[in-house]
Amino acid sequence: MGKSPPLVFYITICCIAFISSKIVISLLCYKRWARKRRIIEDSLSDGKMVLFRSPTTEALTTKAFMKKTMKLTNKDIIGSGGYGTVYKLVVDENTVFAVKKLNKGNPNRDFGFERELNAMGDIKHRNVVALHGYYVAPQFNLLIYELMPNGSLDIFLHKKSAEEKPLDWPSRYRIAVGAARGLSYLHHDCIPHIIHRDIKSSNILLDKNMDAKVSDFGLATLMEPNQTHVSTMVAGTFGYLPPEYFDTGRATTKGDVYSFGVVLLELLTGKRPTDESFIEEGSKLVNWVKGVMEDKSVEHAIDSSLACFSIGEVKQVFLVAEKCLESDPSKRPSMCEVVKMLEEIKPST
Repeated sequence: MGKSPPLVFYITICCIAFISSKIVISLLCYKRWARKRRIIEDSLSDGKMVLFRSPTTEALTTKAFMKKTMKLTNKDIIGSGGYGTVYKLVVDENTVFAVKKLNKGNPNRDFGFERELNAMGDIKHRNVVALHGYYVAPQFNLLIYELMPNGSLDIFLHKKSAEEKPLDWPSRYRIAVGAARGLSYLHHDCIPHIIHRDIKSSNILLDKNMDAKVSDFGLATLMEPNQTHVSTMVAGTFGYLPPEYFDTGRATTKGDVYSFGVVLLELLTGKRPTDESFIEEGSKLVNWVKGVMEDKSVEHAIDSSLACFSIGEVKQVFLVAEKCLESDPSKRPSMCEVVKMLEEIKPST
């Protein structure tokens, strides 16, 4: 019988294998770094950045902006919309943006980028998130928004830790009025009018003063004043979609009104329209609230975390939500009428 290979032979083989694997990993890392560097260089040479006039962005150069953008990681992600990922970008101690990145290659994302630009280019309203500018490059597009330090309404209603206080009633009421004003501006004061098509709690952002601002225009549709609707594919978020979308394929301002009605119920009940209990029962938030109000009283539908509130005001907001959620779109109020009804509940706000 032949002798077994000496131990040193096995050790040598293992060392060679280890070194080889390290070389392969190093090469892969280098290629990744080189590719990322090429993207930066291509973006700087081929891309175009447009910044709208703003005191906070005048000193920002394309080169500095892109170098900071390319250093963003998953830790900087603060949200994601239908057409892109949103990052927090800190330029300096006085300049912070929310940057939505839309990778090229998907035609829908290009359409989403164009929609947001068309919808947001000239908008200036205290209840609509401000677009500071945009960047166009071969590999991706960027939308540069003002940063909302308090995140979204969805986070405040559903993702707060046990140590943090729930939203009180005055804050919820003010958020409802602010979001309604922003949406009313889009529907009635913009030319062409803007149908948002994806109104939901995660697209209502909160600034440092907890004032509400409508955001994410990736599904927005422009409508000329003489139009009553725009034919389009059904799009939006389950639980917020108006029932007529599935039958007609038509986007109207009354569809946004319905979605806003769902958001009002979310503010009042503290429940998501996609709450697991609704799905298990084959129901939805709208039907659940109607059932509770028919069988018991409005108090049983109110968010249990609300410790102090005016029952009269809450009931009036429920009535506004009920009008927004009419199954027949023609019976729903317009957003300017919704704003008026909400403001009359507490005129001092």
